[in-house]
Amino acid sequence: MRMFERTEILAKIANQVAERKAILAAGSSCGLVAKCAVLGGADMLVVYSTGLSRLMGLPTSRIGDSNARTLELASEVRNVVSSVPVIGGIEAWDPLRLDLDALLDKFWSAGFSGVINYPTISTMGDKWRYRRGRVGLGFEREVEMIAAARKKDIFSLAYVASPDDAKAMAGAGADCIVPHVGATRGGLVGHEEGQPIQEAIRRINDISDAARSVRSDVILLCHGGAIAEPEDTIVVYRSTQCVGFVGASSIERIPIERAVKAAAEEFKAVPLPRHH
Repeated sequence: MRMFERTEILAKIANQVAERKAILAAGSSCGLVAKCAVLGGADMLVVYSTGLSRLMGLPTSRIGDSNARTLELASEVRNVVSSVPVIGGIEAWDPLRLDLDALLDKFWSAGFSGVINYPTISTMGDKWRYRRGRVGLGFEREVEMIAAARKKDIFSLAYVASPDDAKAMAGAGADCIVPHVGATRGGLVGHEEGQPIQEAIRRINDISDAARSVRSDVILLCHGGAIAEPEDTIVVYRSTQCVGFVGASSIERIPIERAVKAAAEEFKAVPLPRHH
């Protein structure tokens, strides 16, 4: 089973950026999406349990036992992809798996060459954050998980929705900080009332500056909100320090919606000959 060491992944990212090629981390919650994303040039795949909701035709939602579902998805994705690293989304505040070292070992054994803190409390608002934090299962668990991954020399990405969270994750040793600027707009179940892209860029820069104030070597990738199409990333790359994009709905939901609808329309438009 092909695994990718942290140093190998970082070297590939550095080489791509040196060649002025943006990094693409493609959300892939089934084998077909994973296979096609790699054929399209994705540098790494990200497997989220929430991706299953997208493939079910639903808005992005957390369904059931997140860590168990993500671990189950590993074999399907790894069965058809071996040429790029596969990153697993860990729910670090899972009360059934309090031993984060053991949880990280499970993800590595399943075939994940890296981890990302998702689902993340960073995007869930102050009330949820306060309630979870009071019982020791808040955002601090995500920071602890990323720190444990760094200690094990496992590659990591960290979703953050605020400058303070970015500082915490940079301090914990996250290799990539991913400013999360909201649920992705567009498609059949997208969030159309989100912020304009200029507001997303402002938030990205605030988060990026905070992360870089702690560690200058942190890699910045963008995600979410108004950043939904390839042309959106052009604007972001010109106006921020981001060198790549983490696509979830933009990879495994919106393109499928468009392609299947278009194919069905084309087949349905073919008339029967007169002899029928």
